[in-house]
Amino acid sequence: MTKAMRAPLFTPVLIGGSIILLINFALRASFGVFQIPIAQEFDWPRAEFSMAIAIQNLAWGIGQPIFGALAERWGDRWSVIIGAFLYSAGLILTAYATDPLAMQLLEVMVGFGIAGTGFGVILAVIGRAASDENRSLALGIGTAAGSAGQVFGAPLAEVLLMHYPWQSVFVIFGVIVLACLFFLPMLGSGKPASRSELEESMGSVLKRAFTDPSYLMIFAGFFSCGYQLAFITAHFPAMVTEMCGPISPMGTLASIGITTTSTLGAAAISLIGLANIAGSIFAGWLGKRYTKKYLLAGIYTLRTIAAAAFILMPITPTSVIVFSLVMGGLWLATVPLTSGLVAYIYGLRYMGTLYGFVFLSHQIGSFLGVWLGGKLYDIYGDYTMVWWVGVGVGAFSALIHLPVREAPARLEGAAKTA
Repeated sequence: MTKAMRAPLFTPVLIGGSIILLINFALRASFGVFQIPIAQEFDWPRAEFSMAIAIQNLAWGIGQPIFGALAERWGDRWSVIIGAFLYSAGLILTAYATDPLAMQLLEVMVGFGIAGTGFGVILAVIGRAASDENRSLALGIGTAAGSAGQVFGAPLAEVLLMHYPWQSVFVIFGVIVLACLFFLPMLGSGKPASRSELEESMGSVLKRAFTDPSYLMIFAGFFSCGYQLAFITAHFPAMVTEMCGPISPMGTLASIGITTTSTLGAAAISLIGLANIAGSIFAGWLGKRYTKKYLLAGIYTLRTIAAAAFILMPITPTSVIVFSLVMGGLWLATVPLTSGLVAYIYGLRYMGTLYGFVFLSHQIGSFLGVWLGGKLYDIYGDYTMVWWVGVGVGAFSALIHLPVREAPARLEGAAKTA
């Protein structure tokens, strides 16, 4: 039996990294719950807070390659430390914002904080620490940890909002995010790259990647993932609150305490996260056995079908639950496959930076999904139009992954994986 096969799957790096991702995503997945309370308090159009969340997502995307490069140059711990403090400060300061522009500018801090403690940095740490045999599944488990946070993030926000004003909840979340720092020792030393290593290969790796059609197709394909996920996270609770049929007072949902469509909207985000725990792990397991580009094309196709079916049928409590479970199974299943595909083609050495740029495309999609959700809602009075845009971009991603050349590229200075 080879050393790689004997290597354990659950290492301190995987466990610590997963907990950091859980905290990160528990908080960011809750922002949609604040959509209506903030709009009602300030009498803002829906587009104003949507723009704040959109800017947060864009800043997250811009910050991802920056924090990836920082981690590779100075060490992973510095990335997480800086990210956690930015995340915390951004949340606490947002609680004191009273006009749209101030809130939108503060979300830049939150977005950069999410980048420093999120997928781009942590999955690169997990990927480098895992054996070749375990890498795809380890990335899936790390991704699933983010979904585990999503399970209780939105419901926690909903419960807190029953007892505290939204400003106090933001301050509470700002304190919670600092818990990431307690798990830094589990990530290992995070030995930084030497200056000679960086000067020798960083520029050539980036240049070759951005002139490689496969990398550009991966970059473009991840756009729709961001559009769909960010729109649903930011707007689905409000969409369910306003467009879903009534909940029967004698039904199963009422018996477990879900008596309003507002509560159902928060629970839907939780269900998506719950289903995605299994979906991400399963995608990671499939990723080491089958061609990743075809798996990605299949996931985007299923998302497109599910989204089209949901909007074509009457929106009822049952359809919300079924859609949440189906979409949840496909939710972040793209992440271990996309990050694993980048690592397989371009090597592990600059995985954080290269995946960070791909993730920027994801966050450009996130920006548009969140912003268009609010803008088109204000124009048309509901979310139907922006939903159909999401169906279209999902179909685009399903097609664009098919021509990707899934084979290790010859990049100078990048370690190859098999």
